[in-house]
Amino acid sequence: MNIPTDPTDQHDPLDPHDLRHHGDAEVRDARLTDLAVNVRTGTPPRWLREHIATSLASLAAYPDGRTARAAVAARHGLPVERVLLTAGAAEAFVLLARGLRVSRPAVVHPQFTEPEAALRDAGHEVTRVVLREEDGFRLDPRAVPDDADLVVIGNPTNPTSVLHPAGAITRLARPGRILVVDEAFMDAVPGEREALASVTDVPGLVVLRSLTKTWGLAGLRIGYVLAAAETIAALEQAQPLWPVSTPALAAAEACVSSRALVEAAGAAEQITTARAHLLAGLAEFDEVRTVPTAQGPFVLIHVERADRVRELLRGLGFAVRRGDTFPGLDRNWLRVAVRDRATTNRFLQALDQALAAVGATTSGGRGRA
Repeated sequence: MNIPTDPTDQHDPLDPHDLRHHGDAEVRDARLTDLAVNVRTGTPPRWLREHIATSLASLAAYPDGRTARAAVAARHGLPVERVLLTAGAAEAFVLLARGLRVSRPAVVHPQFTEPEAALRDAGHEVTRVVLREEDGFRLDPRAVPDDADLVVIGNPTNPTSVLHPAGAITRLARPGRILVVDEAFMDAVPGEREALASVTDVPGLVVLRSLTKTWGLAGLRIGYVLAAAETIAALEQAQPLWPVSTPALAAAEACVSSRALVEAAGAAEQITTARAHLLAGLAEFDEVRTVPTAQGPFVLIHVERADRVRELLRGLGFAVRRGDTFPGLDRNWLRVAVRDRATTNRFLQALDQALAAVGATTSGGRGRA
């Protein structure tokens, strides 16, 4: 497997990828059905909203994260010294970029662009390890430069929805290297297979988790980092005082409770069924190519003139995520969130119309009723 690496200068004016573009920019029109953001619909559930609302009575006091931190540690069977609560996973990427002493970071793409953006903002030159569609966007550990002292990879990866084997990822670990695994969508995978969150014997391992996707808390900002105690201490020194609000701390404690874990497991099974329905529908279009091994709550699709298709879909009431802002992808890629069967059927009908409008449909390539 020959995967190119791209040492990209942080000020490269020729880089076409807008690393700061995210799915929320696609859905600022409330009239659109949101297939661009990977937050589970129908969330947060009522019981969680009520639990968070109860915490508002304590807003006069400074946030105290000890209880929530202990709850997260217990959820993963770890000592509290290995846990750091953050204002979403995005803050964790900033802390990693600014709080750790690294000089040769590498980011495995296509993936969530915020890790590279944070590293660039901190003055780092970033090497891109670009996975290829012809290889199924699967990781080959040999593609990562030997001298990289920080490696970032998502699992399952946003936007490809590929779930890499835990063994392939841990092969990247070595003395003197920080290995960052973004598991923001791992709780959407039944059984969280291939998860590394509770692993403590891999040198340099740092695992990031988000509670905003499954629980619909993107506006509250809550996530956490799991790593060796000395790494957590270094990140905590780079963190401002009281970085996580009292309502977010209440949410963190609730979302790792036994009740929440059972609900999340059920949601993961529902996502699996709904994703299969979406992939089956997309397979009816000859001009649409998917990443068939998708394991996350979203699907990556390739279609010629996808940028125009996306515009037409907006006119038909659907927002999907453009793919050209992800290094390794171009304007012919779109990311589509997994939704319920009825919403997916309506989307497939709209996609049929959009493809026809751009002249992309071939005989027999439509037929979605």
